[in-house]
Amino acid sequence: MGRHSAGEGFLRGFLNHADVERFYLWNVLDRPRADLDPLLERLGPPPAPVTWIAAGDRAGLAAPGAVHIPTPELQSEAWARRTAGATSYSLTGVTHTIAETYIMGEIAGLLIAPIEPWDALVCTSPAVQNAVETQLAAVADHLHQRFGVTRIPPAQLVTIPLGVRADDFTFDPDARKKWREVLDVPAEAVAALYFGRFSVATKMNPAPMGLALQQAARRTGQPVYWILFGGDKTPEEDRAFREAAAAFCPDVHLRFVGEAEPDAHGPIWSAADVFLSLSDNVQESFGLTVPEAMAAGLPSVVSDWDGYRSSVRHGTDGFAIRTTTPRPGLGADLAFRYAHGIGGYAGYFTAQSQFTAVDVEQAAEALAALFRDPELRGRMGAAARARAREVFDWRVIIPQYQRLWTELARRRQAAPPQPPRSGGDNPWGLDPFRMFAAYPTRALTHSDTVQLTRAHAPAELAAIMAAPSVRGAEVLLPTLSQTETLIGMLSHDHPAAVSALLARFAPAERPFIERGLVWLAKYGLVRLSSR
Repeated sequence: MGRHSAGEGFLRGFLNHADVERFYLWNVLDRPRADLDPLLERLGPPPAPVTWIAAGDRAGLAAPGAVHIPTPELQSEAWARRTAGATSYSLTGVTHTIAETYIMGEIAGLLIAPIEPWDALVCTSPAVQNAVETQLAAVADHLHQRFGVTRIPPAQLVTIPLGVRADDFTFDPDARKKWREVLDVPAEAVAALYFGRFSVATKMNPAPMGLALQQAARRTGQPVYWILFGGDKTPEEDRAFREAAAAFCPDVHLRFVGEAEPDAHGPIWSAADVFLSLSDNVQESFGLTVPEAMAAGLPSVVSDWDGYRSSVRHGTDGFAIRTTTPRPGLGADLAFRYAHGIGGYAGYFTAQSQFTAVDVEQAAEALAALFRDPELRGRMGAAARARAREVFDWRVIIPQYQRLWTELARRRQAAPPQPPRSGGDNPWGLDPFRMFAAYPTRALTHSDTVQLTRAHAPAELAAIMAAPSVRGAEVLLPTLSQTETLIGMLSHDHPAAVSALLARFAPAERPFIERGLVWLAKYGLVRLSSR
């Protein structure tokens, strides 16, 4: 998946090109360091010391002052940040596909979550930023029409493209010779390369590419080869894509290279003369393979679509082929079906892409021109290679992120400090003892009393804390030491007031101790009574 490749690329680029004295890495999934350190060694190794921040340590995130989340999912962390104080650090996210229903929900939520002026969502292309702005404007209009809301702070959007490690795509004549021999592509023949997922539904329909290649082959009168590198996780999708690609270009020689051949992933670019990718699907948002092809020195024939539009300069690095869709307002039924689960995820993208026309005639003209003229291929390929290094290389992209974080830090530091708040006031994730307060008979109060139920309670405590029924909740309970201290304050004969017990602990410990009293009652070690 492109977002996985982009995420790893960002981390590699950050480790290699960030101008920092120390790297802060947040272990949000609480993975063993033995799993994470080899990853850094493979990607880096880091040229500066690394500080790991534990999964729940949001106060520790104040040290770097910014948290970058490699998705648009900022809502949850914006609520969680309030436990450390909203001014303790900035949040940035980045778009990949923005057409999935849960991602659209995340984007809509930017207007109602505690997103601050020192936070930002990075859009990978102007086209994506326009789409996000369109959705946010519709959400703001709904809030105004439904609730009369007039003050809706805008979410800050900035455009920074995805990056590539351009040096990974250097032309290799030996690789060209090897893979042309493996694929039975004559040395003197022209070959176009498609590189990506084999999915008609969620990537692109190969029919326009096949039609354009067929016309180009007939116009030039020379053999044309089409190398398709990729695959799909479902055999059905993989087969459907291959069949659709072959159906429209009977005179073109197809050569499939599966992702199961990892040795080809880098060298396969050198086997081609032209990069061809006619995206027609809103699941796509940037198109990382386009700057990769440019870095490899390939002229591109791509659709004038989403992020492709801001990557390839028409007539300079290749050709951007016209696309046409129905006017706004004619897709309400598609949106309704998608929102209500009719046809599913793949069905929505399949339907939408059926109504994206790529100008096959223009694509055929562009391909024929490149097939006929090696000098044109060389000139455009050189321009593409230079642009990839000047615009899309991580050594250029990472400083843009650092400038953004610096500006967000300036805003954050200029804002009045905001003290930490309870973590249970998120309306989408309320404190369960608040939300479900009507479920129990009553809640424990400070005026209630506590007494031991049996003399051997201290001896039983460790065994209960290690019981399978408690496993997984240990981090939420008072520590064994705290619990032993608490039990030592209790008597079998003389009830103690909850307020008196809490007063003997530090303020930061009291919520755990108070909650722990209920836990001790659950396992029969104490009895709770109301006055």
